[in-house]
Amino acid sequence: MSQISPQTSTSSPINLLQQPVSWLYAFWKFSRPHTVIGTSLSVFALYLITLAATNSSIALASLEQLLGTWVACLCGNIYIVGLNQLEDVEIDQINKPHLPIAAGEFSRRQAQLIIGITGILALVLAGLLGIWLFLMVGISLAIGTAYSLPPLRLKRFPFFAAVCIFSVRGAIVNLGLFLHFSWVLQGQEVMTPTASVWILTVFVLVFTLAIAIFKDIPDLEGDKQYNISTFTIQLGKETVFNLARWVITICYLGMIIAGILLPKAVNPLFLGSTQLVTLGLMWWRSQSVDLQEKNAIANFYQFIWKLFFLEYLIFPAACFLALY
Repeated sequence: MSQISPQTSTSSPINLLQQPVSWLYAFWKFSRPHTVIGTSLSVFALYLITLAATNSSIALASLEQLLGTWVACLCGNIYIVGLNQLEDVEIDQINKPHLPIAAGEFSRRQAQLIIGITGILALVLAGLLGIWLFLMVGISLAIGTAYSLPPLRLKRFPFFAAVCIFSVRGAIVNLGLFLHFSWVLQGQEVMTPTASVWILTVFVLVFTLAIAIFKDIPDLEGDKQYNISTFTIQLGKETVFNLARWVITICYLGMIIAGILLPKAVNPLFLGSTQLVTLGLMWWRSQSVDLQEKNAIANFYQFIWKLFFLEYLIFPAACFLALY
């Protein structure tokens, strides 16, 4: 059963017509900006990787598809993160009191309306743009719903919560976008995922596992109070922190090895050097994290997301450099 009180704050919800700037800022927070950036980069990166794999040139039709795909994925992203907030109001009042529903900036009704509109838009746009995009968006929304919404509410279980997160961000999004863009660029003929796509997919799959297990460290207090079982509660902050660091390390070392073994798919020198730099940066930054300070943990979590974003810039460049 969802733990939501009918009234989450004594303050009045923001009215879009009367306070448009404040409403838009609240909507930006509601969309969880780090996930929006991650989703946007994944769409554009997979488009570029597919261009390189198919030796296609940029055309107006493919750019229209790119824009439509981006909007559909953003709508799906907002639906998933919004539903999670709607079902976690009381927990967020402890863990993330700045979020719009927990802070009373959005009413429950407003949040339901935003979630409903973005969910429908995601499916309609994806359906209009192509079967592979529709399947990707539909499966992602289904998993996102099962993650947050009773009776399943898979986020209660650490293993299934992690599987939901890394399966969507890792496998479904990357493979789905490649299949969609190859279908678009090759005149509705699907191309089998190339070595470069599989390399990125495995990297993101494992990296997102680190994000999935790390994200609950700063939320320990609220999760414990509302009986949300997480790896942090079961194993402790320090164990999960170190586990996340070593998972990320494996990701970067795996990328370096993949570049050496598959030089035709990616440029090994560029990929290897950038991975070593980012890996070193991660370990250097992690040394200063005080696990007793919630803000320090949260800041490092956002830093991990920035490393995630960076890979979606580095990897397409490595793919294009392999062509020359």
